[in-house]
Amino acid sequence: MRVMKWSMIALAVSASVSQFAVASSQEESKGFFEDQSLTVKSRMLYMNRDFKKGASNNQNIGKARSTGYREETGLGVQAVYESGFTQGTVGVGVDALFNGQVKLDSGPGRTGNGIFGTGDDGSPEDTQSEVGGAIKFRLSDTVLKYGNQYTTSPVFSTDDSRLNPEVATGTLITSKEIKGLELTAGRFTAMNAQNYTGRDSINGRHSPGLPSANIAGATYQFTDNLVAGVAASDIEDYFKKKYLNVNYTLPINEDQSLNFDFNGYDSKSQGQELSGDIDNRIWSLAAAYSLGAHKFTLAHQRSSGDSGYAYGVDGGGTVYVANSVQYSDFNSEDEVSWQARYDLNMKSYGIPGLSFMTRYITSDNITTATGEAKAHEWDFESKYVLQSGPAKDLSFRLRSAIYRTDRSNTDYTSNNDFRVIVEYPLSIL
Repeated sequence: MRVMKWSMIALAVSASVSQFAVASSQEESKGFFEDQSLTVKSRMLYMNRDFKKGASNNQNIGKARSTGYREETGLGVQAVYESGFTQGTVGVGVDALFNGQVKLDSGPGRTGNGIFGTGDDGSPEDTQSEVGGAIKFRLSDTVLKYGNQYTTSPVFSTDDSRLNPEVATGTLITSKEIKGLELTAGRFTAMNAQNYTGRDSINGRHSPGLPSANIAGATYQFTDNLVAGVAASDIEDYFKKKYLNVNYTLPINEDQSLNFDFNGYDSKSQGQELSGDIDNRIWSLAAAYSLGAHKFTLAHQRSSGDSGYAYGVDGGGTVYVANSVQYSDFNSEDEVSWQARYDLNMKSYGIPGLSFMTRYITSDNITTATGEAKAHEWDFESKYVLQSGPAKDLSFRLRSAIYRTDRSNTDYTSNNDFRVIVEYPLSIL
């Protein structure tokens, strides 16, 4: 992987020496206030999980009790302020964020979906909030940012699947000095969870949290239709990861195209092995055929090694594989899975903003303590986004997942997962 990484960078440099932009981003800076922005996004989430094989709400403190059903409703508000950069050779700016949420409904016997933190008596918190900030510097087309931030690296990615996203604390450098090539490197020392807003709460209030994470990556746009990327991470006392992605689109005509997307990880534990003894290789290949309003996708995914694929302390979104879906990631030890998916965009039928998706994933060969197991999941999703008027961009989304597996599969539990999501993004500045 290391050889491949540097070969890609060398190729990108040699191919792009003559493609420097006439003016860098910093040279085109309008100023600290002139380029500022402020966005606010509100999200209402109703989520329930009905576990089919007994209690899965394993809380046994205070008012909490073990049940097989989880049901929670909450309202979250996320505000992000981003200044521009001061003018000059080196531009300086600041970013700030606020995440707040209010419990609308839940209880000690129904919590556990990862939406709300719990108090000492096991009851879900009524309100939670956090604020953060970062300072940033820009030289030419290279930005250094230190502080609280959201990340999207395939080896260190903050999750945003509940009311508010995770927040990472650390330093990230992003360089786009060469056209088509993006280089990233960073070091992070804390990750705030979606349901616990305290510093470094990624694994809950009583866990070791994130000691440190060093990451690096490179992405290169070879042509309009071909992009590839590599990344690596070193999560202290947990594991090391290497990642590869290749994405190619074959245009057929104005209404048809064929896309291929390959993703792969190689993970090994290290140090205190706080995630266990990890030795895993997982990869997926997805092929998607688009025909007007329709898209048909087939995907294959394989996990191998002496363990399943591990993530979480490096961000709940750090699982860039095709069969990571609504409930399961199909990432258990030796698991082999297939996916068939269909997407429909109703814009072509005179209803812009309305879309549907359904997919079915089936897997087998899961290694468990008592033998082999298998699983399957069926998902359905419908979304509508208002296209105009005072509530433009307000969206309504329904998500449903039915997951079934053998009782011997300790990584996932059979359940029905249903969610209603209402979002309203608002650009203030």
